Amino acid sequence: MDNGRAPHIFPRMSNETDVIIAGGGLNGTALAVALASSGLRVTLVEPRAAETRESDAFDGRSYALSLGSQRLLKALDLWAAVAETTQPILDIKITDGKPGGPPSPMVLEFDHAEIEEGPMGHMVEDRYLRRALLAAVAASDRITAVTGHTIEDHRATASGVMATLEDGTELVARLLVGCDGKTSATATRAGIKRQGWSYGQTSLVCAIAHEKPHHGCAHQYFMPAGPLAILPLKDNRSSIVWTEADAAAQEINARDDAGYLEALHPRFGDFLGEISLAGARCTYPLAVALAERFVGDRVALVGDAAHAVHPIAGQGLNAGLKDVAALAEVLTDARRRGEDIGRADVLGRYQQWRRFDTATLALATDGFNRLFSNDNPLLRLGRDIGLGVVNAVPGLRRGFIREAAGLTGDVPRLNRGLPL
Repeated sequence: MDNGRAPHIFPRMSNETDVIIAGGGLNGTALAVALASSGLRVTLVEPRAAETRESDAFDGRSYALSLGSQRLLKALDLWAAVAETTQPILDIKITDGKPGGPPSPMVLEFDHAEIEEGPMGHMVEDRYLRRALLAAVAASDRITAVTGHTIEDHRATASGVMATLEDGTELVARLLVGCDGKTSATATRAGIKRQGWSYGQTSLVCAIAHEKPHHGCAHQYFMPAGPLAILPLKDNRSSIVWTEADAAAQEINARDDAGYLEALHPRFGDFLGEISLAGARCTYPLAVALAERFVGDRVALVGDAAHAVHPIAGQGLNAGLKDVAALAEVLTDARRRGEDIGRADVLGRYQQWRRFDTATLALATDGFNRLFSNDNPLLRLGRDIGLGVVNAVPGLRRGFIREAAGLTGDVPRLNRGLPL
């Protein structure tokens, strides 16, 4: 390599691997571990410094891992590293509500005992899952982690793809995977357009400690401004994902901790006793963004780079991990057949597998948000009746549980707990 600049040397690094992954978040690191487990060599490029990503400070973020995502972690030998920190979701209660008022008497309840496989999912804090994935990346001799750097450009050739870092270093692989979020630079460079819109809503995210036990029950209250999710964490704590109109969310988040809790309390109620903040708090503007294609010329998109959806069903990370499982399976099988893993027909199998599923999820979450994020009395009556109908029909209820647990459709091997 001669580009007129001194080459940048990375530990254990050969500049040529099978796959380059742009973005070292949860999806990017999970994909790197999955591909390495099947024998592929991976270069993982992440702009954030290692010490930032390895911090054990609790920033309030947690995830509801579906049973399918838990099985993926088990198949990749990652579950044992986080299992003791997780909280099983044993029950889900969904109802209408208003700030300061009682919830609707019409409650849709999902009980984990209605399916044979066990808990519908587990709550896990971001810090624990992130560190488990980073440890697996560091332990693998098939993964080269490049931290504190960005991919500034890439170009595809007949036989591979070359990615150029901001310091001039050139990386070569068969395939580039964009795991770089809803404003994916990888997608932009590949000419992949996105369709989407803003909801004019912002999610306020935090964790709280509470006086009474939650018994593993997750609550979803549909408020006029947006949903409020109360999700059980370990040790009498809960994760809060609280949606408000943008201006209201900005005003609430600008308050001190006491003022923040004062705004939360009429929405939260007192069913868990006294509450207090148990970590940092953050906000996320909400929008839907779907890539028109999930693949390009020696490029594939995963997670938010392909589909960013409303968090109303808590399925964002689970959808990303299903992308991870599907792409890893497609690439692994293609390699075993002696195919070029970056070839268009190979990548087309991944797109065909995941595009309809994720578009359906985006439309469903968009529809639910529009239906429930309002105070129209007719719509409130209609959705209360709908919740009651689903609650009264065991077959419907069981179907919703299996869908939320990630057990329906064409499930990749990793999501079934099987190795690649």
